[in-house]
Amino acid sequence: MKTFNVPIIYRSPLINAIKGRRRQLDKMKKDFTATLLDFGPLRIYLARHFGFCYGVENAIEISFRTIDENPGKRIFLLSEMIHNPQVNADLRERGVRFLQDTQGKQMIPFQDLQAEDIVIIPAFGTTLEIEKELNSIGITTEKYNTTCPFVEKVWNRSDQIAEKGFSIVIHGKPKHEETRATFSHASLNAPSVIVNDMNEAVELGKYIRGEKPAAELYNEFNGRFSAGFDATIHLQRIGVVNQTTQLATDTQAIADFLKLTMKEKYGLNDETVGERFADTRDTLCYATNDNQSAATGMLDAAADLAIVVGGYNSSNTTHLVELCEKKLVTYFIQSEENLISEENILHYDFHTKQELLTAGFLPGHRPVTVLLTSGASCPDAVVEAVIRKLSSIYKVEEKMDELIRQFS
Repeated sequence: MKTFNVPIIYRSPLINAIKGRRRQLDKMKKDFTATLLDFGPLRIYLARHFGFCYGVENAIEISFRTIDENPGKRIFLLSEMIHNPQVNADLRERGVRFLQDTQGKQMIPFQDLQAEDIVIIPAFGTTLEIEKELNSIGITTEKYNTTCPFVEKVWNRSDQIAEKGFSIVIHGKPKHEETRATFSHASLNAPSVIVNDMNEAVELGKYIRGEKPAAELYNEFNGRFSAGFDATIHLQRIGVVNQTTQLATDTQAIADFLKLTMKEKYGLNDETVGERFADTRDTLCYATNDNQSAATGMLDAAADLAIVVGGYNSSNTTHLVELCEKKLVTYFIQSEENLISEENILHYDFHTKQELLTAGFLPGHRPVTVLLTSGASCPDAVVEAVIRKLSSIYKVEEKMDELIRQFS
C-alpha cells in the first residue's frame, strides 16, 4: 500500500516499531490478538490495528503540502479535514481557516471567497451542491480534494446499482459530513433515503411491507430522502450502502434485515432475492473493519479497563468505545492530557455528549491491566503519549526505551 509523507510530529517510535513487527509476523492480517506491553505493575494490551488509515494519511499529506506550496495564499478547509482536535489545531496554526463546522453550519460565507483562494475538500468528501457553488466562484476543488478513496468507492457502488434500477438506502448518521456527501452523490442518480440505525431500518421495512401508509414516511424521514422520493415505488428494489465509519456489524445487520424483508414481501429465495435487493457488501471500509475486529480481539484479554483515544466527534472512534464498553469499563479520551492524575480522568460520555471527571479510575491492585486503542484519525504520537503518561503514573516510564528495542 502507498506510503504518505505525514509530519513527524504525528509519528511514534514505539508504535511504529510495534506495527512494523506485527506486519512482519502477520502479513495477511489474520491475527487480531492484542500486543502486550508489560511494564510490571502496569500491563497494556495494544490493539492489533488502530490509528491513521489510508484516507487520513492521504488527507494530511495533501493538506500540509498545499500549505507549503502556496505561501501567501488564503487557504480554507471546507470543514474539519478529519475528526481529530490535534490535527485540526495544527492546521489552524498554519493559517488554514474553516468554512463550515462539522454539522455544515457556515462559519465563513462562500461569498467572501475569491477565485484565487484555495479550498481543501476534507477526507469525508462534500456534496455536489457545494462543489458546484465553489466552482461557480472560480475555485478549483479537484486539485485540493482529499476525499478518502474508500468513500468514493461507496459513491461509485451507488452509481452502479442505480444504473440497474435500484434505490439507495444509506446507513449513516444524517448530520455527518460523509453521510451528507454520500446522500448528495447517490441521490443524483437514484431515489435515496438515510437510516440512522436498526430501529429506523425496521420502520423502513414496515413501509416496504405496506404495514404503514406511505405518506407517513415523509414525516418520519423528513430531510433524509431525495427529491421526488415515492415510497410506494422506490422501495420495491433497494441496495444498502454505508457511511464508512459505522459499525460494520450494524450495517450488515441492517442489510440482512432489509434483504429478509424483500424476500418475505415478494416471496423470494436466496437465488432470486437479487431481483429486489442489490449486493453491496463491498462498500465496507477496510480500516473500519480492521480496527473494529482488532478491538474485538483485544477484548479477549482479561483487563481492568479500556481506554479509547480519539476526537469526541469521530464516528469510527465512538464505535470502538461502543464495542469496548459492552465488556468492561471504558474511558473515551482525546489525549494524554485527559489523564489528570493517578486518581482522576477526564473522559467523554458519547451517550449524553458530556465530558465527565471520574475519580479512582485506576484500581488499587497490581498489576493493573489496560486495553488501549484509538480511532482512525488519531496520531500514533498521541497514543504513545497516553502510554507514557500511564507509565509515569506507575513510575516505570524508563521501560519505554526497552520496549522500543524489544519490537525493533
